[in-house]
Amino acid sequence: MSIVSGSKRQAAIAFIFVTAVLDIVAMGIIIPVLPSLIEEFAGSNANAGWINGVFVALWAGMQFVASPVIGSLSDKYGRRPVILLSTIGLSADYVLMALAPNLWWLALGRIVAGITSSSFTTVFAYMADITPPEGRAKAYGMIGAAFSAGFVAGPLLGGFLGEISPRAPFWVAAGMSGLAFLYGLLVLPESLAPEKRMAFSWRRANPFGAMVLLRSHPELSGLAAVTFLLHFAHHVFSAVFVLYAAYRYNWHAWEVGVLLAMVGVLDMIVQGLLVSRVVKRFGDRATMVFGLFGGAIGIALMGLAPTGLMFTLAMLPNALWGLAMPTLQSLMTQHVSESEQGQLQGATMSVASIAGVASPLFFGAVYAFSISEDSPLPYPGLSFLIASLVLLSAALLGWSVARTANRAEAQEQAS
Repeated sequence: MSIVSGSKRQAAIAFIFVTAVLDIVAMGIIIPVLPSLIEEFAGSNANAGWINGVFVALWAGMQFVASPVIGSLSDKYGRRPVILLSTIGLSADYVLMALAPNLWWLALGRIVAGITSSSFTTVFAYMADITPPEGRAKAYGMIGAAFSAGFVAGPLLGGFLGEISPRAPFWVAAGMSGLAFLYGLLVLPESLAPEKRMAFSWRRANPFGAMVLLRSHPELSGLAAVTFLLHFAHHVFSAVFVLYAAYRYNWHAWEVGVLLAMVGVLDMIVQGLLVSRVVKRFGDRATMVFGLFGGAIGIALMGLAPTGLMFTLAMLPNALWGLAMPTLQSLMTQHVSESEQGQLQGATMSVASIAGVASPLFFGAVYAFSISEDSPLPYPGLSFLIASLVLLSAALLGWSVARTANRAEAQEQAS
């Protein structure tokens, strides 16, 4: 039972929601200006392209290393201090990047950002502490909606501030993260009771040691594989979407920004409003599988879309994969103890980070291959079609895992 109850629980949920919005807005603010700042230091657009790719992989790599450490620290010392330290650390990182005189400073900023943004593992563990198992899909859906709200506002605000100065978005992002820290300092209670904490161990805190936990239950192992495939498919957007939209549909920054805002709005609707209703009717497992199949159909339609309008309409079925992530997380939390929730979230984030390193490099190479003059497969939508197959594999695996788990539960009840 959580030590947070009544009005304190409501204040804690409000803090998690507000902090998620502030952190994602802060991250989104720098999206429109970071590549141009890199180009300023790199000297050319071509150099900026591969350096930006390295920075994305560097950020994801640091999440892979740091997530299980942060999750295990929260299992030992509690969620509150870890969340607060990560939030103020993220604020300091934006100040560092605002003052960056060269690429080495920006690279250091990406390293620090990868570490401090790993606090999301503790945010999810916090919600597991204060939410009963049957309500976690809804709770995670609300966090996902908060992320989506931040993703809508962040890039739009960053584009506006970038017109004033390429450094202005970093200063505003630092202020927003600092505001989240002060807010949490005043209202955030601890969620993990002292008697439920677990001693810190480097065996569990290193990425590979933490992922041993994922092998502790057959369904948990299968869901971890689904998580990897889902994140791998999703990174097709960060890897090639902007380039693809310009190449195939002649879209410019404004059209891209509007579509990204639309993605955020659809995610807010699906995760904030639909998840709890669909789960209540069909259960976590069926909802997860349905969301994965819907996402696979949507990405395939994007790769086949002959016009920008058709690509935009394909966002509707694609948005259904917003049903998958909160239900995946909810199912995984039900197979570990309260004292292992931080370790679980760290291990899950490490799995996602591996996908975050490998997927952009893979889809970037596929895209370059597909549009080259001598390509045997000269089709610019190839990356999206491959991503659709990856997500379809996740859906089939999720269906198999869910069917096996349902049978096992039925046999237990019968005996």
